[in-house]
Amino acid sequence: MRPSSFLLVAGVVAAPATAGTISVTIPRLPVAEYHKPYMAIWLEPAGGGAARTLAVWYDVRKGGNEPGTKWLSDLRAWWRKGGRSLALPANGVSGATRAPGRYILTLPTDLKPGAYVLNVEAARETGGRELVTVPVTVPNGAAQATGKTELGAVTLSAR
Repeated sequence: MRPSSFLLVAGVVAAPATAGTISVTIPRLPVAEYHKPYMAIWLEPAGGGAARTLAVWYDVRKGGNEPGTKWLSDLRAWWRKGGRSLALPANGVSGATRAPGRYILTLPTDLKPGAYVLNVEAARETGGRELVTVPVTVPNGAAQATGKTELGAVTLSAR
C-alpha cells in the first residue's frame, strides 16, 4: 500500500476591497460628569437623496423603562434623514457608544461614483450636540473637518 501524499498549496488571501475609510475622533472633554456620546454616521448624495446610515452608536443594552433607543431622536439631523425609520439594532450598523479616541470605519464597497456629504452627529447626556459635515467625491476624494466641542477631527478618504 502506498502512503498518502498531500499537496500543500500556499495562496494569498486578498483582503476585501474597500471604497475608502472614515476616521472619527471623539475628544476627551474636561467635564465633571462625562457620558459617552450617542453618534450617527451617514452618507447622502450631495444633490439630495436618500441617506445611508453607516453607523449608529448608542446604549444598545439599556433595558427597562427607558431603552437606549429612546434617546436616538437627540441625534436630530440623522433622525430626520431616516433614523426614525431604521429598524434597530441594525446588523453591521448598530454598536455600543464609544469612549474618547479615534475610530476607523470603512466606506461601503458598493458606493457609486459621485459627490457625497458625510455627516457625523454626536449628542451627549448632560452635554452638547454637534454635527460635522464633510463633502467628498468618490472615487479619489479626500476631505477633513473638525468639530468644536463634541467631535474632533473627521476625515474621509475615498478610493
